[in-house]
Amino acid sequence: MSQLHLLAERRFWPLFWTQFLGAFNDNLFKNALVILVAYRSMTLVGISSQTIVVACAGIFILPFFLFSATAGQLADRLAKWRLIRWVKVWEIGVMALAGVGFATHSLPLLLAVLFLMGMQSTFFGPAKYAILPELLDEESLVGGNALVAMATFLAILLGTITGGLVIAGGEVWVARVGGMVVAVALLGWLTSLYIVKTPPANPGLRVDRNPVSPMVEILRVTRRVHSVYLSVLAISWFWLLGASFLSLLPNFAKDVLGGDETVVTLCLAVFCVGIGAGSMLCERLSRRHLELGLVPLGSIGISIFAADLAFAGWRFRGAGSAELLPAAEFLHQPGGWHVLFDLLMIAVFAGFYTVPLMTFIQQRSAGGERSRVIAGNNILNSLFMVVSSVLLVGLLAVGVSIPGVFLALALLNIAVAAYIYTVIPEFLLRFAAWCLANLLYRLRVSNPEGIPHQGAALLAANHVSFADGLLVSSASPRPVRFVMLEEYARLPIVRFLFRGAKVIPIASARDNAELLQRANDRIAEELAAGELVCIFPEGRITADGRLSPFRRGVEHLVRRSPVPVIPVALVGLWGSFFSRAGGRAMRRPFRRFWSRVEVRVGEAIPPDQATAELVAERVAALGGWDTPEPYHPPDAN
Repeated sequence: MSQLHLLAERRFWPLFWTQFLGAFNDNLFKNALVILVAYRSMTLVGISSQTIVVACAGIFILPFFLFSATAGQLADRLAKWRLIRWVKVWEIGVMALAGVGFATHSLPLLLAVLFLMGMQSTFFGPAKYAILPELLDEESLVGGNALVAMATFLAILLGTITGGLVIAGGEVWVARVGGMVVAVALLGWLTSLYIVKTPPANPGLRVDRNPVSPMVEILRVTRRVHSVYLSVLAISWFWLLGASFLSLLPNFAKDVLGGDETVVTLCLAVFCVGIGAGSMLCERLSRRHLELGLVPLGSIGISIFAADLAFAGWRFRGAGSAELLPAAEFLHQPGGWHVLFDLLMIAVFAGFYTVPLMTFIQQRSAGGERSRVIAGNNILNSLFMVVSSVLLVGLLAVGVSIPGVFLALALLNIAVAAYIYTVIPEFLLRFAAWCLANLLYRLRVSNPEGIPHQGAALLAANHVSFADGLLVSSASPRPVRFVMLEEYARLPIVRFLFRGAKVIPIASARDNAELLQRANDRIAEELAAGELVCIFPEGRITADGRLSPFRRGVEHLVRRSPVPVIPVALVGLWGSFFSRAGGRAMRRPFRRFWSRVEVRVGEAIPPDQATAELVAERVAALGGWDTPEPYHPPDAN
């Protein structure tokens, strides 16, 4: 079922529309202000309009840096639904001030309102994201995050278009902005009244009234889980990139593309549509569970298309026109559609990048700390965006062209991505697994809910090919600890891909009894910690496509660690590039390319019933194969 069904459910739709209306209002105001400054060359105490436009991003996100710690504490201590209602009342008052600013053309007042809007969003953010896991089950969380991201960027799109059209409509419409933003704020407050009431996560938490001092504590909480902290840094880097692109788009459209206000609106609209589309595609591409493999895919796509946008900007000739071009004429210019395609693809891959990371942070954070972790995320996001604003002002001041900035950001993104995937190898493993499952093969997972989302379990799968581990990893909603023959675990490519998966090297008692004992100890430790462990009870990759007898190691493991055994059948891999059909594996690269393969998950076997024969029988039934004979050790004959 698509995640769209959530839009009809009371547990989700009020939050969706509250978020949508708030984001719409923010962007209606911001884009109206930015275009007003850019196209009417408004200045303030000698500061140029170009510099003010870039600085607007910094003004809006500065409150995130200053007040996110307090916002996170409040969201953990108070009921989040109540906090959201208070924040929406605050929005009504701020938007009333915005109306005064537009009516009087007071740039100082409008910039002050921009700061207050950022402050209001600062207190809304932790409550909005931290309440999602309280409203949705784990299976719906990726879809819920995708819909929130889609709502955000659809609202950005519509708010951006509305803001641009209002300024293009002349003085009469500029004076009406105040009434529009107050009306939208009122609607947002009304939808917030229907948000499902949830209890406070940590009602005993002390809230420090000093907005600066709790920042260190919030960052300490954010750093508690290393992988979560690194994911926060990865999102923060994205917001540096995103803030840079969005800040530069008005001047890029005017000074590089030679377009008028409608071209700015068109570029921003395409960008927002792309992020919304990428966010919605995430749930489909991830099969409704957290898929970290989309994060590297997103970063690769962002870099490729950002670099191409830089070269497209250098080649564009629209800026030489005597008059600024409207959107219709811009699209007839050589390279116009090329620019829009690059913007669209940057945004689509940005959706692939951000939705899994945000879901990962929500899932891996403790419930009583989740709001503060998200607040820490907001602090670092805002810090990176402030750095972005300062960096852009400096680069523009020394004469770097806007396409040159795009190219520099693309190259920096490659370097940052390489570092992130070095220190969080789980991302690279999931990326390799996702590529294998979706680009080399067409993976289907039968009964995916058979793999538990929480708690220890032993996965027992048949062994068909060298790709089996990656396919099981792709099918699982959680990290899996693989038990692997030592000779394979030592291979460089295996060590590189599985270094974050805590591979457990193993050998037979005859070959290395000491290593076997260490492996059994490691398996017991991982199961005691509540992890998933995958074994291949045949002990080797099949040479003829049939099931080999299942060894009795599974019985020893569940006697020591009484956990359920999940039978898993890997179907459709025999005859593929990674199998031993016809001799050695991996000799003919296009054998069964993009063929349909399946991971079939069976019902759990209780530990007191898990014999090697029963597990083999269940795996054989799942795959439609003959049940192998019971295993007889070589020395038994």
